[in-house]
Amino acid sequence: MNATPKPRAARGSKLAPAEITELFTRLRAGDPHPTTELEYTTPFELLVAVVLSAQATDVGVNKATRRLYPAANTPAAILALGEEGLKGYIHTIGLFNAKAANVIALCRLLLERHGGEVPRTREALEALPGVGRKTANVVLNTAFGEPTIAVDTHIFRVSNRTGLAPGRDVRTVEDKLVRLVPAEFARDAHHWLILHGRYVCKARKPDCARCVLHDLCRWPDKGPSAQPAAP
Repeated sequence: MNATPKPRAARGSKLAPAEITELFTRLRAGDPHPTTELEYTTPFELLVAVVLSAQATDVGVNKATRRLYPAANTPAAILALGEEGLKGYIHTIGLFNAKAANVIALCRLLLERHGGEVPRTREALEALPGVGRKTANVVLNTAFGEPTIAVDTHIFRVSNRTGLAPGRDVRTVEDKLVRLVPAEFARDAHHWLILHGRYVCKARKPDCARCVLHDLCRWPDKGPSAQPAAP
C-alpha cells in the first residue's frame, strides 16, 4: 500500500499552502484583533513612536511618549520644543541624541511638504529623516491598514525557525511573506508574527512547550510540546 504523499511546500517556504493557512488560523484564534504595543492616538504619534523604537523596547518608548505627547504631539508643537527640549522627554531611550535630531527634522519636513500630515505612500515616508523601509511598513500597516509586513528581529526569527518564509536577510523574508500570506490574514500577519516571536518563539529560550504552531514548525531544535495534538 502506497504511503500518503506529503503535501508539496509552497515556493519559498518549507510549509505547504494548507499549513500556512493553518498557521495563521491558529494565531488569529489566539488573538483575533492584534495591534502594536506602542501607544498612540494619531498617525503622527505612531510615526514618532516607531522612529524612537529603533534599538529600544516598546515599554521604554511608551514611558517616554507618555511624558512627551501631553506636552507636544503635533509636528508644530514638537518643532517648537527644539532639539534640546525634545531630548528632555526622550533621554531615557537609547540613541536619544540622534533620534531627537531625526524627529525635529522629520517634523520640519512634514510641515514644509505635507501640511503637517503623515504621508500615506512608502516613497514619501522613506524620504523623512529616521524613516526606513521597516518604519514605513509599520506606519502603512498600523495607521493606514495596508497589508505590509515590517520584518523586525522577531518576524525574521519566526519566519526562519518555522520554515514559513526562510531567508538570509530581512528583505528576502519580507518579499516571501507578502507573497505567501493568504489575503484573509495579510492585514494582521505583521502583528501576529511579532507577538509570537516576542512572547513564545523567543530568541534565547523559545517556549516550545506552549507553542500552538509546534506540529507545523520545521525548526530541528524545537523542544517538546505540551499542547494537545491537533485534530
